[in-house]
Amino acid sequence: MYRKKSCVAMLLAGGQGSRLGILTRHVAKPAVPFGGKYRIIDFPLSNCVNSGIDVVGVLTQYRPLELNAYIGSGAPWDLDVNSGGVYVLPPYHTGKTGEWYRGTANSIYQNLEFAKQYNPDYVLVLSGDHIYKMDYAEMIAHHVKHNAAATIAVRQVPWEEASRFGIMNTDENNNIIEFEEKPANPKSNNASMGVYVFSFDKLCSYLEADEQDPESSNDFGKNIIPAMLNAGECMTAYTFNDYWKDVGTIESLWDANMDLLKDPVPVDLRDREWRIYARNVGSPPHYVAEGGSVIDSLITEGCQIMGSVTHSVLSTNAIVEEGAVVIDSVLMPGARIGKGAVIRRAIVAENAVIGEGCVVGEEEGDIAVVGSNTSLKAGEFVAAGQQVGE
Repeated sequence: MYRKKSCVAMLLAGGQGSRLGILTRHVAKPAVPFGGKYRIIDFPLSNCVNSGIDVVGVLTQYRPLELNAYIGSGAPWDLDVNSGGVYVLPPYHTGKTGEWYRGTANSIYQNLEFAKQYNPDYVLVLSGDHIYKMDYAEMIAHHVKHNAAATIAVRQVPWEEASRFGIMNTDENNNIIEFEEKPANPKSNNASMGVYVFSFDKLCSYLEADEQDPESSNDFGKNIIPAMLNAGECMTAYTFNDYWKDVGTIESLWDANMDLLKDPVPVDLRDREWRIYARNVGSPPHYVAEGGSVIDSLITEGCQIMGSVTHSVLSTNAIVEEGAVVIDSVLMPGARIGKGAVIRRAIVAENAVIGEGCVVGEEEGDIAVVGSNTSLKAGEFVAAGQQVGE
């Protein structure tokens, strides 16, 4: 038995992220770069540290190698403490049996023994594909105040978008009385953020019962939450109204990067009171050559700019050669844009090389994407919405 912890966090990071297309062909979605020098998983991990939660289990499954290497000992997030830390939890064999995680609830069920080591009062369940800054301690305090079995973070979304989300209908005391998954005619606009606090004993009870149901999808939204509601458990909504972005699609990932260029920026990555930590290898300062230009852009360490960059986000060690033009785009770490190439409304992934005179993306239409470690020959054209890569 380890030292008792009031709360243990379980971070769901095993999804394939198929809606991100070629960007997740070789890496798990939480390991996808974001905002110049971060990866998506940096946000929930940093939120945990800033909220005083120092035990985090990261549940991996799909393409875990890069994510595992990135997390390492947890030192960049101050999660390498003796009495806690960050732990990578892949599916594993027990005796003669072993299986992949079958759903979000099953993934937590398979790791209950990990949580039990800390004898927690509460378990915080998080998703690994959201960009936001949130004080989980306030949400846990809300949970305790209401003596709830489960607390679900909700965010009010525009009514016209509510049918895209799981909607939590509440009474006048903010108690959840009904859950609707992507309703055609929503009764409220309280969208679930996929952030849950459970009283640990209740969570164990419902997960164990769910495992005994052969018809279950083993999913929190489809099975666990409805089962708790049907049993009359006290379930409360915790309203969060600050910036939150689900970056599970190409368009939303591009949008979230573009949000960093707004004034004022909706999610301040330079806030010293709530730092977003990341594992970064030291790079020299960025360099803009004579004749190069940077307008309304975010440029990270190690970038070399000999061409023109406008309203774009450039990650560590990205290179824009002479005569190249980058507009409304995201260059991930190590991306190289050849001489005279034009990049518009595009995402160029890690270590991709764009040949001389290539055109990637168009002024209008969906976001074009060039996958990681992909090389385009001189003069190639990638249309709006097209994805190319290996």
